[in-house]
Amino acid sequence: MMEIEELKAFLDSKFRLPVVEGEDKICPLDEAIREHVKKGMSIGFAGRGGALFNQLVREFWDKNPEFTIINNGITATVLALIHGRLAKKIIASFIGDVYPSPGPNPVAQKAYLSGEVEFENWTMLTIPQRLLAGAMGWSVIPTRSIVGSSMEEENKESFTVIDDPFAPGEKIGLMRALRPDIALVHGAAADRCGNTIITYPLGADVFGAWGAKQGVIVSAEKIVPTEYIRSHSHLVRIPSYMVKAVCEVPYGAHPAGMPNCGLPEFEHYFDDYDFLTESREASRDERKFSEWIKYWILDCKDYNEYLAKLGSDRLIYLKGKAHSDSWKDETVAEIPNLDFNKGSNPLERMVVTAAQVINDKFIAGGYKTILAGAGLSNLAAWLAAYRLKEKGCDVDLMAEIGMYGYLPRASDPFIFSYHNMHTCKILNNNETMLGVFVGGSSNQCLGVLAGGQIDKYGNVNSTKLPGVTYLVGSGGANDIASGNRETVVVINSGKQRLVEKVPYITFSGKNVTTLVTDVGVFEKIGGEETFTLTTYIPAKAKQAVKEAIAGIEKKVGWELKVSPNLKEAQPVAKEEVTLLRLFDPKGFFT
Repeated sequence: MMEIEELKAFLDSKFRLPVVEGEDKICPLDEAIREHVKKGMSIGFAGRGGALFNQLVREFWDKNPEFTIINNGITATVLALIHGRLAKKIIASFIGDVYPSPGPNPVAQKAYLSGEVEFENWTMLTIPQRLLAGAMGWSVIPTRSIVGSSMEEENKESFTVIDDPFAPGEKIGLMRALRPDIALVHGAAADRCGNTIITYPLGADVFGAWGAKQGVIVSAEKIVPTEYIRSHSHLVRIPSYMVKAVCEVPYGAHPAGMPNCGLPEFEHYFDDYDFLTESREASRDERKFSEWIKYWILDCKDYNEYLAKLGSDRLIYLKGKAHSDSWKDETVAEIPNLDFNKGSNPLERMVVTAAQVINDKFIAGGYKTILAGAGLSNLAAWLAAYRLKEKGCDVDLMAEIGMYGYLPRASDPFIFSYHNMHTCKILNNNETMLGVFVGGSSNQCLGVLAGGQIDKYGNVNSTKLPGVTYLVGSGGANDIASGNRETVVVINSGKQRLVEKVPYITFSGKNVTTLVTDVGVFEKIGGEETFTLTTYIPAKAKQAVKEAIAGIEKKVGWELKVSPNLKEAQPVAKEEVTLLRLFDPKGFFT
């Protein structure tokens, strides 16, 4: 019979957890791409993989690989895949510029007009839904999005509307499952066999990686022992059996950042706004963008050379900017450049008016959450949220990449700013945010959205003018407007923006009840399908009502209906303008 000490030794020998285990799949990034990525593949991206994008460009430049690229957003350096003709098809919800505000990008517009690249437009929720279906082994997956938009007809080979078999009289959308050939994912950490930690918020998550037919190439900030993986198992999103190669690439998300969520011992870093701005400006000229790609990607033999060009000072700055309180220093630095005594401009008056509309609707509708789009609609929601909290209202702001319950900080109006992530109550993914908190059966969400055009029925176009130009796509707008309780739209006026009928419906006006513009507020009164002007914003002090209406008629592309109870917008308080200028100190939006 074994003695106690012998039994303890036996237990230790048999049940000891190995510090490191599994197949060693560590290799250089260039080797991983060359070995596992082949011409003609469909490639799914997940996470924040700047290094992966760049290496793909290096390996396949001038080789016409005819990739199909699957990603929720085609922005910044990813546009190099279009410019270099590496992609024959893009499946995305957003194609364009994202910082400091969403907008059309000439690289995407040229590819659209020439027909060199096929753009398949989906939404921020429906792409991960389709990828999840592929990962689960399903052939289809239902959705509430897309129905009633131009995407319904445009994607009829992969989307159909049927009678809901379990809800008589209701319709439901069905989408074909989607599986990429291979997935490229950048994570915070991975062990040598590929168990990979992805930090929150997850955005589109890694459903494409789960279903990738040929597996996953992982790049990670740091290779860690399996012991570390076990101690942070709640953050591990990719299991090793799916992974083909593991590459250690510090700062591999750049120019995106890596948020400090759940791994305090890691040195995380902020989005490189200067780099994103430089890339955006270069893309305005075909020759300059080619030179920019050559300098930052093609002339760098590997990612170490890329980091050397960025320089240690820049990297140290991005680390410091990721600190939870850095926004305070940034705000203080901007204050000398701001004139808080200057009168409000038309855009500021529009945002303040929109905030009042949001405030009133939130209280009247008994809402609990607000999900806002980018730009002026976002600033209006931010201003309204602070107003509501001052009144003691329970309000939680949401952002579709997975941010719930955040309170916006001063200094940075970018909707997905990492400054705001430190204030979140929940960090999650697109599927949860848009599918449950916005579009689920228990949602109590008021949506506040922007767009390129809107018609008198509330249909909004942010995708394209067919045959003329490409805008940006839906992003999460269709998902929000399709699933929430009510939608307020905030758009500048002008006959090219407020049109009789939009040429492309990004989202239906079914749930759109109110439109706020720089000239006034339009509402659907008494269940009517079209807008009526209910509030006007004076273009100048003491403007006569008739003069104001005459000016508004020149900026509206449909026959103007005016409420008999037309009101003048409330004056703008100095406190509101002060808060707006602190939110957007460089005036990106206002």
